[in-house]
Amino acid sequence: MDNQPILVIDDDKNILEIVKLYFNKEGFTVFCGERGDTALELFREVKPMLVVLDVMLPGMDGWTVLHQLRAESDIPVIMLTAKGDTLERVQGLDLGADDYIVKPFDAKELIARVKAVLRRSGGIEAERTITLPGLTVSLENYSVTLNKKTIEMPPKEIELLYFLASHEGKVFTREQLLEQVWGFDFFGDSRTVDVHVKRIREKLGERNDWQIKTVWGVGYKFELIREG
Repeated sequence: MDNQPILVIDDDKNILEIVKLYFNKEGFTVFCGERGDTALELFREVKPMLVVLDVMLPGMDGWTVLHQLRAESDIPVIMLTAKGDTLERVQGLDLGADDYIVKPFDAKELIARVKAVLRRSGGIEAERTITLPGLTVSLENYSVTLNKKTIEMPPKEIELLYFLASHEGKVFTREQLLEQVWGFDFFGDSRTVDVHVKRIREKLGERNDWQIKTVWGVGYKFELIREG
């Protein structure tokens, strides 16, 4: 992903410096702006593949910038805000934001979200198939093969299985899984995840080489079972 341009608009110079440092290491070229009223002009000049946009900006707030941006482009936009309430998330959805991250945030989390949005929008060619002992999960054709036999699953079960298996050993809360698999705009019950995990387990059966493990009080993780 070398030299893929990202535009970051934020009036906090420290945030801009940190974001630029981390994104440069990931192979992105970062362009920065500090004002809302000049953001659109900078966007037209840079022609980025994604915009990271703060809500609270001098000259013009981020929501207004997003509204004007959407009038001329469907480029992915991730909103930065110090507030995390549902009303702001809904407002972001209505205006066409692709994702939403609350300050203070970890730069690595922002990078992960940028990559995820770019994959969904086609900006990054993603690895779409994962192969484990006896199991293949593919998002190319939405298929699951267990011991060379096709297992019928609806799309969301396949996406959940693929996401967990792609992050072997990492624990995710139900809320994180809802956000990553269903999308940050999903406002459903977290028990949706439990239902999907139960169905996946029933279809895959008991295994002695890998499993979707419940981490009590936290959520779920995909675990390879290693002898010894």
